[in-house]
Amino acid sequence: MTKIAAVAAAIVTVALPAAPAAADDAPDERPDVSVGTWLAARTQPAVQLTSFTYTGTVAVPTSTINETAFNGLTQQAVEAVQAGKISSDERSIAKWLFQRIAADVDTYLTETTPERTVEAEVGGLCTGWWVTPDGYMVTGAHCVQVGETELSQLFAQQALAKFNEQDAKEIISGLQGIEADEEILKLAQQIYVTFNTGHMKIRNLQQSLSVLQSLPGGGVDKTAKATPAELVSVGESYPGKDFALLKVNGQQNLPTVPLGEDADVRTGDTLYISGFPGLVTNTPFFSLESRLEPALTEGPYNAKRATQTGVPYIQTQAPSYQGNSGGPVFSKDGKVIGMLIAGTVSEGGEASESESFVLPVSIIKEKLGEKNVKPAQGVTTTRYNEALNDYFRNYYEDALPKFREVQALFPNHPYVAKYISDTQAAISAGKDESPRPILMWVLIGAGALLVIVLAVVLAKVLGRRRRRAVAAHAPYGAVPTPPWPQHPLPAGQAQVSPPVPPAYQPYGYNGSNHGHGPQAGQPYLGDQTRDVRYGQFSPPRDGRPS
Repeated sequence: MTKIAAVAAAIVTVALPAAPAAADDAPDERPDVSVGTWLAARTQPAVQLTSFTYTGTVAVPTSTINETAFNGLTQQAVEAVQAGKISSDERSIAKWLFQRIAADVDTYLTETTPERTVEAEVGGLCTGWWVTPDGYMVTGAHCVQVGETELSQLFAQQALAKFNEQDAKEIISGLQGIEADEEILKLAQQIYVTFNTGHMKIRNLQQSLSVLQSLPGGGVDKTAKATPAELVSVGESYPGKDFALLKVNGQQNLPTVPLGEDADVRTGDTLYISGFPGLVTNTPFFSLESRLEPALTEGPYNAKRATQTGVPYIQTQAPSYQGNSGGPVFSKDGKVIGMLIAGTVSEGGEASESESFVLPVSIIKEKLGEKNVKPAQGVTTTRYNEALNDYFRNYYEDALPKFREVQALFPNHPYVAKYISDTQAAISAGKDESPRPILMWVLIGAGALLVIVLAVVLAKVLGRRRRRAVAAHAPYGAVPTPPWPQHPLPAGQAQVSPPVPPAYQPYGYNGSNHGHGPQAGQPYLGDQTRDVRYGQFSPPRDGRPS
């Protein structure tokens, strides 16, 4: 038996097929898909739509004409007509008067009672991203707070439109016998836009921050509710360190994105911006579900800039729009190298998609460190990324249990339910190319070993039986007739039977390869403009922080 064991061991050494390396020992190679496809799939679960909301009571006084000032203006109009500076028809005189009043409303209008009030709500939408599984989120400073001047402009635009229209109609009605044309209407409205905005008061002002998370099982629709967020820290709006840290309580196993280093990218490298451009988020033509999926854009790293106060910013041609603010910017390796903060607009207010400005990741790490927040990747992200790699390699049977584990860990995951459905469909369609697990290779090798050992044992047994059979019949003279022609034997030699060949010989085991599973995909290697910080509201006209 010792000899059999030795022979068997030698045979196994030669014959047992090599098993694939364990998954945990394999390098995290990128599947054979485009960088954008791979990166979007891994990072989108952590990218969320954020909102800030201000509510308050807007109060504005009724206005009346300052009789003294208006009489003086009327006298100027008479003199202008007499001097031939304006036409003498009533319409021309009315336009001249409105132009003068619009240019200096507080001289010709004064406050009076009653005070008019209206409840108003203003806000904006931005992008944020999870950095820890327990609910810390990064976004831009201007995505969580608004300066006083800008806030007043937002409330005025939202709350005063009705009052402005009423006041304009009232003053025009005083033009007896004069039919107001479009120019007069615009001038009248401008008068009260200026006056009411300047005299508006906001009372009982309250602010709220929230994150729009997916529904249980994934996805977002109009029944989804915003989850309140706490403001942990906030920096200075652009051109300062435009950073804010939020915390959503009661969270666990959230998907996150990893932070890289400033040195991970340089001029000429491709950058990838993820977020919610307002041009899409606010359009009524797309379903709400599709509008709430982050968009991924890409473009080259153009240059590294610095503001007047020394804050570094990366200039890139990756397209971005209002609403992208606060969104993560990735390297090709899927790590955050910065946060989208600002873009450029022309003097006419038109946004330029071709120039975006990114706050480097070193500033983000600095701000996180000030609050002792350490970015972390939880098991949800780890399993999800593993499942995605299997999915993109067509290893559907390997991917399915991992996707299910992700769903169990984080039932609100926005995309895993769809991947589970697609994976099951691929398996049913016979598209799975998963490699055989190690246990199967062991079983195959063990089966081969068993066959070999049995063959060796059987050969030995049969050999012994044959030898015993020959010895037993020899005394009776039953010597087999030799199969060759008879020849005389030399004198003195006894006739003997030729040696009996064994019944059969084991052939030995030429260990043919049982075939390998599919190999893993190989890694593949004119106009003057000004900068504005992005958000879902009108940027300041001078491009500076409020």
